[in-house]
Amino acid sequence: MGEYVKLPGVKTWYEAEGAGDPLLLLHGGFCTNETWGAQRADLAARYRLFLPERRGHGHTPDVEGSLSYQDMADDTIAFIESVVGGPAHLVGWSDGGIVALLVAIARPGLVRKVVAMGANFLPGPESSVVPAMLDHMSADAPDMAAFRGMYEAASPDGADHWPIIVNKMVDMIRTQPTISTDDLACISAPTLVLVGDDDLMTLEHTIALYRAIPNSELAVVPGTSHALPMEKPEQVNRLILDFLTNDPVPTMFPIRRASGTPSEGSPA
Repeated sequence: MGEYVKLPGVKTWYEAEGAGDPLLLLHGGFCTNETWGAQRADLAARYRLFLPERRGHGHTPDVEGSLSYQDMADDTIAFIESVVGGPAHLVGWSDGGIVALLVAIARPGLVRKVVAMGANFLPGPESSVVPAMLDHMSADAPDMAAFRGMYEAASPDGADHWPIIVNKMVDMIRTQPTISTDDLACISAPTLVLVGDDDLMTLEHTIALYRAIPNSELAVVPGTSHALPMEKPEQVNRLILDFLTNDPVPTMFPIRRASGTPSEGSPA
């Protein structure tokens, strides 16, 4: 069961379970906490999970005006400060990954580690394999039926508000985010960039994200799409837990992570 917390930007629905260090699960666009079903048990066995649903998603109402990733990041910062009460790990999928990156840039003291899964730092038309997909993303599109079902089952705004949310989301995805590589270079939290090998985001864009974040790690899950945590949950959960619970392994021949001159025994 979940509950509401009144934040400055929006009354936010969240669920919590498990025990241990705090970990936020940040769902994807058009989604609800329902899509974390394959992760919750494994992660709650090690961490205190917090699952906020963002403005206009799930049980959290929409707000007046347009939607922005920055507003969602500000909501998440307020949630961490008021509900979690201290630094937390952030595991974000798709839009949730964008939000996690923005929080890590703006408030590094609130972030322990970041897992950004299927995330992008430039707008959809510049980062997606199929930018034309946005032209066909409408409230009644067959590909949106599953998202519509989740929305109608949970939203306090009612089923009639669905077309409004779709239009707001499409407008946001077309023009946002616009995170510079200089801002990404300011992320100090250890970060895992995680993606499917057939993701909506181009591998080139994902590699650019990985390269822009200092000392980040990259994992490409074979045989998966943008829905990788649902398609190969055991593998994805294992990657997340290994990253969150362990320190980086010192590598024998570091290149990207080399901090000085080559060590004895390494290639010159």
